[in-house]
Amino acid sequence: MTDMSNGMPFSSLQSKWLWFAILGALLIACGAIAAANIFLATVVSVYYVGLFMLIGGVVYLIHAFQVRDWDQLVFWALSGVLYVLAGIFAFINPILASAALTLFLALALLIAGVFRVWVGLRMRSAKGWGWVLASGVITALAGFVIVLGWPVNSLWILGLFLACDLFIQGWSMLAFAFAIRRQ
Repeated sequence: MTDMSNGMPFSSLQSKWLWFAILGALLIACGAIAAANIFLATVVSVYYVGLFMLIGGVVYLIHAFQVRDWDQLVFWALSGVLYVLAGIFAFINPILASAALTLFLALALLIAGVFRVWVGLRMRSAKGWGWVLASGVITALAGFVIVLGWPVNSLWILGLFLACDLFIQGWSMLAFAFAIRRQ
């Protein structure tokens, strides 16, 4: 049997089911560790974002000096400097950075939720439109709840999201592993 999406033989995937199960178990264990210390998981999340901002900033600065036009050089260099400064800020003051990231997360959830509600309402003639509407309401509500608890909840909300993501990824890998094993 062959997976038509990439031509990978299903039997080779099936023979690796144990690796997927081990990955799932490790992700669940990491999720449990993150859930046991949500504050530390929040700080780790901020450091992770900060590291990638530093890397992105350095890439922007390198790119800036590859550009020949002065006005473009200034734009790219300024972008790079801002990214580097934001990354350094995340390492210097992860608590304040977590407050900023939590607020951005809340606003993103609110905006995405309102947009999904709008799309769901416009799709009323389509079957299943209520799921889109419900998804938007839940997402907007999550953003609203985060805004209501901000800035105090910024000490734990990012860690909670990390722990939940690790659990969900772990359980999905385990489910996938046992599904391909049964095939």
